[in-house]
Amino acid sequence: MEKTSAVTTIQLDKSVVDSLKKMREYPRQTYNELISKMANVFKSAKTRNQYDEFLHKVQQQKMKELWGTKEDEDWEHA
Repeated sequence: MEKTSAVTTIQLDKSVVDSLKKMREYPRQTYNELISKMANVFKSAKTRNQYDEFLHKVQQQKMKELWGTKEDEDWEHA
């Protein structure tokens, strides 16, 4: 059985098309390939950011335990 691919048309500002042309990794790279790669990079960055935020929240509690002492509060008001 042959796999069929759904294709759509999107409208882009001329400035966006010009930017995409400049971002190509090689001359014959299609906009479909480029936008797909950009979407994957964006998704990966978003996932990393969520992981970094999770680590930061986990670390905050430990930092409060280590640094949230009476002596530290006294230094803040010195």
